[in-house]
Amino acid sequence: MELNTLRDLYIDELKDLWSAEKQLVKALPKMAKAANDPELSKAFTTHLRQTERQVQRLEQIFEEIGESPRGKKCVGMEGLIEEGSELIKEKPDAEVLDAGLISKAQHVEHYEIAGYGTVRTYAQLLGYDRQAQLLQETLDEEGEADKLLTQLAEGSINLEAASAEGEEEEEAETTRGSRRSSKASEREVSRRTTVEGGRGGARGGSSRRGGRAKETESSAR
Repeated sequence: MELNTLRDLYIDELKDLWSAEKQLVKALPKMAKAANDPELSKAFTTHLRQTERQVQRLEQIFEEIGESPRGKKCVGMEGLIEEGSELIKEKPDAEVLDAGLISKAQHVEHYEIAGYGTVRTYAQLLGYDRQAQLLQETLDEEGEADKLLTQLAEGSINLEAASAEGEEEEEAETTRGSRRSSKASEREVSRRTTVEGGRGGARGGSSRRGGRAKETESSAR
């Protein structure tokens, strides 16, 4: 598609967003399943329903302008979703996974907020007031989703991830302390064995010297 006018660019950006939303519809159930925090899982499920409505709004706009939404793949969203998939595959601790999922989801939200803000402005400039209204509805939803994720992160999830890290460090320090104590005990046992062996040798030498003295005395007689 040639981009010679603002309308051309508008349609191109809309196709990118449609592709992004279609990819997200497939990714959100996986994120909801991977989340350990019930509220976070619920947030992903709720946003899935919103995303499905957002796809319908975009398709309504394409119908109004007589264009097809197909023909372009959003590589930006593809990359963001792949990052989330890699995080899940790494299987970090539950608290850390939830914090990471929020991070990946907010990358997605910010990407969409930028995209929808742009096409909303294009629609206004082109005189597509009804379409601008539809795009603003989606933009508002993306903003609310981002705020909810921030609340979940700052309210508990990030704190739990930080606490889990502190507990791991404490356990590691306890393990290191136990190893140091064990090694110290081994050195003490070794030292005692060496000292006692030396004392035994000294006593043995004294007895031998006493025996030789008696033999000399007997010979003199």
